Amino acid sequence: QLQLTMSEKNELTKSLEMVQKELQEKESEMKREISEYKDRLLQAEKEHQDALTEANQKNEVEIGACQDKMNSLEHFISSQKLEIEHLKSNKEELNNSLKEANQTLGELLKAKVR
Repeated sequence: QLQLTMSEKNELTKSLEMVQKELQEKESEMKREISEYKDRLLQAEKEHQDALTEANQKNEVEIGACQDKMNSLEHFISSQKLEIEHLKSNKEELNNSLKEANQTLGELLKAKVR
């Protein structure tokens, strides 16, 4: 009976050792996979951050170019407004001169008719 019990104990001990070994191997494999996934995640995060940084830099360059263009257009519009005001003023002066010339012509014609 004792020998049978000892034999069963030895078998159970071997079985337990095998199960423990399998568990250790699985744990080791899982740790390796977790480490791999962490590395991949870090790489993906770095690539994502790099892409964001690059996109932000491009956007800043585009924004700067747009602001320059807008400033240039605002300057052009201001100069066009000044030109329009100048032309309006000239038109008014020419209209006044034309009125005076027509009045003078009218007076000369009346004087000639007399």
